[in-house]
Amino acid sequence: MSGRDGAAAALRAELERLGITGACELGDGVTLSVWVGLVVRFRDGFYRWREGSVKCRHLGTDPTGCAIRIARRHAELQTDVPLWWEDLAKILREEAAEDRR
Repeated sequence: MSGRDGAAAALRAELERLGITGACELGDGVTLSVWVGLVVRFRDGFYRWREGSVKCRHLGTDPTGCAIRIARRHAELQTDVPLWWEDLAKILREEAAEDRR
């Protein structure tokens, strides 16, 4: 997808096809939060994200190829999950369960 509209949705669909179901669009139509420290933004025809101090980008016309790169990085990040992340996830799950009651 080359246009701004739907770029995050296209990437999210490709990520879901690869088994990453937790990615969420942040409401601006161009930003997708995939995992702790892995946020992808569509700008100027490219998907962009950072890996530490390195800025990465992938052509916006190739959401499939970008999803493969992001999925690879997602897997790497999940091997070293910060302890606070599990605590936060537990709190959020408990709050969601309470809201359903």
